[in-house]
Amino acid sequence: MTPRSAAMLRVISDPRPRPILPNAVLGTLIFVIAEMMMFAGLISALSIVKAGAVGWPPPGQPRLPVEATAFNTAVLLTSGVLLFVANRDYARDRKLARSPLFWAIGLGAFFVVFQGYEWVLLIRQGLTLASSNHGSFFYLIVGMHALHAIAGLTVLASAGFKLSKGLLKPSTFAATQVFWYFVVGLWPVLYYLVYL
Repeated sequence: MTPRSAAMLRVISDPRPRPILPNAVLGTLIFVIAEMMMFAGLISALSIVKAGAVGWPPPGQPRLPVEATAFNTAVLLTSGVLLFVANRDYARDRKLARSPLFWAIGLGAFFVVFQGYEWVLLIRQGLTLASSNHGSFFYLIVGMHALHAIAGLTVLASAGFKLSKGLLKPSTFAATQVFWYFVVGLWPVLYYLVYL
């Protein structure tokens, strides 16, 4: 019996059902659901504080850069679209996926750096964690998202490295996409609730 026929026999005789989702994707989905609950708790707390405030943001606090952040939101959404394109290209020819994947990483990195620049400007204007509830919730919620974006960029960069070496497994790429789509999809909700 040849090694190939032995492997085929194992596949045919394997009594275990095929999983609906790869383990990496399922694990990432469970993690994302837990993180969604955490963000829901933070948003609920912000909503309660805003509802009890006379005015929001409190008087004397700087206004958030709504227009600049709208542009940055478009950059992050474009990163998500490019990851979708990379996935489509990956299914046809893995080499084609490199360019849109690296553009998605670059735009995600731009989003994080631009957000850091906004924070520096807001801190100079007096919006800090200790300045008011407005500052506390802003840095807590947006900061938690920034940590998730940095983690997502790390995972995307790892996937990009593996792709360039020809070692990227479909299940790993799918799990990476689940996490990045979570980061991208959550941000417009946070932008609306925190900035507007």
